[in-house]
Amino acid sequence: MTMIRTIMRDPMFLAQKSENAMEADAQVVTDLLDTLRANLDHCVGMAANMIGVRKNIIAVAAGPFVMINPVITKKLRPYQTEEGCLSLEGVRPCTRYEEIEVDYLDSNFRKQHGKYTGWTAQIIQHEVDHCNGIVI
Repeated sequence: MTMIRTIMRDPMFLAQKSENAMEADAQVVTDLLDTLRANLDHCVGMAANMIGVRKNIIAVAAGPFVMINPVITKKLRPYQTEEGCLSLEGVRPCTRYEEIEVDYLDSNFRKQHGKYTGWTAQIIQHEVDHCNGIVI
């Protein structure tokens, strides 16, 4: 069932760490993808806490694809940039890495390991920060 959720804008909620997701959270994965698709004109990624659910689930517009319980295991070549966020006004400076490796579960809750570079890597890092309660 398609469900587009309201975007969470409460900084106190967004600053809380999320919990690992389980297969019982499959509907959250669907809702997150539906909400991302509904906001593609001004959003490139989304974390579950942005739809009011404190679970470690992110969605990336390039695909789109989801990562459940993502853990960045390697970061190479840091750089400085500025990012905006659908949940907040304006842009903020941050450090990102040109290349990352991530362990995660796919939408079928199967273990995966991926290497990402450039824009996709930057989006993943921003959304993983959301899961960790880091608001950019």
